[in-house]
Amino acid sequence: MNRMNKPDNVTPLKIADAERGLRHVFVRDLLLDAHIGVYKHELGSAQPIRVNVDLSVSEAPHGDALDNVVCYATVVDRIKAIVDEGHLNLVETLAERIAAVCLEDERVQTARVRVEKLAVIPEAAGVGVEIERHRPHP
Repeated sequence: MNRMNKPDNVTPLKIADAERGLRHVFVRDLLLDAHIGVYKHELGSAQPIRVNVDLSVSEAPHGDALDNVVCYATVVDRIKAIVDEGHLNLVETLAERIAAVCLEDERVQTARVRVEKLAVIPEAAGVGVEIERHRPHP
């Protein structure tokens, strides 16, 4: 462990990086209603969640064409589709599914996903999980 209490073999995510040819695509504070949770009071009705996504994307000359970039609107549509699939027990499961669909695009190298429940604990603005997943190296 280093002085920041991180394992020495873990490199902090540098999302945009000119030297490595990476750009940062993000979705901030996406507010949705989701059927999520394991507790009795969470079953049978939707509750508010907040989703944040940070993607580290391989840059390429894009020529100002939407097909040549990772589109944040597409990312949002995919998140909404996952939420609309039905009840999930865990925010961890939702975060993993979001990361997985983001990594389906070969240009996405890293996905950091934060999912928060906003109305579960009255004294907290939000509770949840943040994960980071990397594209496996060939």
